[in-house]
Amino acid sequence: MAIKGSLREASLPDVLQLLTLGKKTGCLSVTHRSNFGYIYFDKGRIAYASIVNRRDRLGDLLVKGGAIQQEQLDQAIERQSRERDKRLGEILVDMGLLSRDQLHAHIRTQIEEAVYFLFTWTQGTFSFEPDVLPEQQDFTVSINPESLLLEGARRVDEWSLIEKKIPSFDLVFDVDRVKLRETAVKLTDEQTALLNIIDGQRDVTHLIEDSGLIEFDVGKAIYGLITAGFLHRVGKSRSTTDAVSEARVEEHRNLGVAFYKTGMLDEAMREFRRVLDLREGDPGARFFVALAHARRGEWEHAVSILQEIAAVPGGSRVAVFHNLACALERLGRAMEARLALDEAIRRGGAQDPVVQTTAGVIALREGDASGADATLSAARSLWGRRPPPPAWFHYAALAAALAGDLPRGITLLTEGTGIHPHAAALHNNLAALLERKGQVEDAMKAAERGVVEDASLPQLHKNIGDLQYRAAHYDEALESFQRAVKLLPELGADVHMKLGNIRFRRQETAEAVRHWERALELDPANAIVRANLDAVRRGG
Repeated sequence: MAIKGSLREASLPDVLQLLTLGKKTGCLSVTHRSNFGYIYFDKGRIAYASIVNRRDRLGDLLVKGGAIQQEQLDQAIERQSRERDKRLGEILVDMGLLSRDQLHAHIRTQIEEAVYFLFTWTQGTFSFEPDVLPEQQDFTVSINPESLLLEGARRVDEWSLIEKKIPSFDLVFDVDRVKLRETAVKLTDEQTALLNIIDGQRDVTHLIEDSGLIEFDVGKAIYGLITAGFLHRVGKSRSTTDAVSEARVEEHRNLGVAFYKTGMLDEAMREFRRVLDLREGDPGARFFVALAHARRGEWEHAVSILQEIAAVPGGSRVAVFHNLACALERLGRAMEARLALDEAIRRGGAQDPVVQTTAGVIALREGDASGADATLSAARSLWGRRPPPPAWFHYAALAAALAGDLPRGITLLTEGTGIHPHAAALHNNLAALLERKGQVEDAMKAAERGVVEDASLPQLHKNIGDLQYRAAHYDEALESFQRAVKLLPELGADVHMKLGNIRFRRQETAEAVRHWERALELDPANAIVRANLDAVRRGG
């Protein structure tokens, strides 16, 4: 389950310790004003970290450390402009300028610096989403968070002093060179490097970028120079209106994408609407607004926006038609969903495993279990060496079971829970199939594991209740059914029928009648419930 809170109430180091002790896997996102950062965990260890809209200085760090030359970095950046799907580090390795071990060492330093910078945020919010993984192309590491806490604490103490002299990164400083020449003081390497580029024009942000130093080192160096009287503030940076507008658009877009990926939908919608305020009709922002509506279950809104995007010439990508098909399918508009999906496939989605998975889902909704089974099986090969997501295992197992191959459905769900151990829905489905196969004890274990992962899933409590009812453990079944109904009152007529049966066994006739009447409301054709009510009323 997600963990959320305020940095005023719990410091980031405290949150890191909690996730470390719990051996958690997932993404911790942190917001501070208009800034957004995230740290990915793998079984309690830091796997990746980054800060959105903060310039990626891996190349600068490599040049500064002597790993590569500036000319080589420029060549790699030029090549990256042609190979946009590749990270700079990957290109440097491909060019033979860097070994993979060297790259990992520098990325580890970059990740550590991102975490240290996040430690300086004392206001804002944090949110942890389990089982969210870094992007496929990210180089990941394995860092014990405890090794960063001590250094992070020291930097936080120093940063609070630095912020008094440098409250924002848009400040511009100039050098009192007369005083500097008259004073025979030993400067640090960082201070010397900065004095060479401080010109009364660059703000702190540009000093960080042009020096290749990290924020903390630049801040500490400037703080020392100001304190010694060698620097004085001359103003704030100013840019042209167009440049500011473009930068703001990209800043809000990047933040919106980051918020969306970590499930912070309100914040994502806010950022994409700011993009639309600055650039009316921006198709990328409108697309993500539609996705956010879809994730909220607001399918009509999602369909309306996606249909508008699809109607614009040149704006109709595979993803637009694919998501339109998904939204239409959820609204029960199967024929329109099929047409939208066919268009997504025609535009290049035939080799996309997600598109093919959706094709299998729509086939299931149309009652074509064997066709869905074949399509979903074919979709798996398109993922290559990557494991399919939980949704694929859910629908592939369902298709196999409906096609009459219950053992294969169980095999798929067993594999799926192994790959995605925190996916409560897969444990629930596995419990249901095991029960149908008569493996009651194994079904109970699967359902109980699902409750451990997500106790808010009503179907899990209902399945546990069914198993307890089947074993004649009526008191335990009563508690499980009550939990299920409390989470979802409309869960189903069979739950209320069994609740009525249990209450009647306990001679709680009025309660039994209430549940049977509710079951009949949900399923007016239920002859067993109607017979129970008739018998009670005749007897009364």
